[in-house]
Amino acid sequence: MSKYAQPDRRPAVVTGASSGIGAATALTLAAAGFPVALGARRVEKCEEVVAQIRESGGEAVAHPLDVTDTSSVEKFREAVTADLGDVEVLVSNAGHVSPGIIHEVSTERFGEEIDLNLLGAHRLVRAFVPGMLERQRGDVLFVSSDVAVRARPFMSSYAAGKWGLEGMAHAMQMELEGSGVRVSIVRPGPTWSEMGTDWEDAAAADVLTGWIKFGLARHSHFLKPKALADAITTVVSAPRGVHLNLIEVNPEAPVEKR
Repeated sequence: MSKYAQPDRRPAVVTGASSGIGAATALTLAAAGFPVALGARRVEKCEEVVAQIRESGGEAVAHPLDVTDTSSVEKFREAVTADLGDVEVLVSNAGHVSPGIIHEVSTERFGEEIDLNLLGAHRLVRAFVPGMLERQRGDVLFVSSDVAVRARPFMSSYAAGKWGLEGMAHAMQMELEGSGVRVSIVRPGPTWSEMGTDWEDAAAADVLTGWIKFGLARHSHFLKPKALADAITTVVSAPRGVHLNLIEVNPEAPVEKR
């Protein structure tokens, strides 16, 4: 097999895999035949997903991962490689958002969210992409957000992080063109997940009111995480010679009664 050819066995890493889009992606990739390594700070939640995958006949492992800690990322890479072999697919999904008015949010909190949502993705790139380049094949997929193109009020650091993430991804696409390593973005619209469930009710109400005011909540439908997992699996499963570089997934509006 040439370096450029795509092997039958393609170990995949999914970060932020303890719930929501990450957990759904791990399950969907495993069902499609990918050996999957799940990473998150809540590794016990990842282990529950691993058990589901193994019960269905899939191959999966879980290891602790804090993408804000370079040593944690490196230990995760070493553990995953020892378990599954060279990583062919990296799904960078870890992220977090807390509500707040930009001039009231402390610079420290703002920076912590940027560290997780943007610098964390860069740490993963540093850990996994060099090996892909050496083998001249691989997929790097960043889970972004529609806030990268339509900023939402009360989510300033999250918007800034996702704008930066997409800027980094687009630069990587140019830098790695012709290397055999594909860099892609999946950009979710509103999605049901654990993100936001730790907000106070009043803060959540203010956020939703702001979205409606600026036309960012045109209807009541939200995506289920499985919809994003299907999109991610489609992107990284594309045959060689095909690059699905940007996929935006939004919930369809409810059908209006006539």
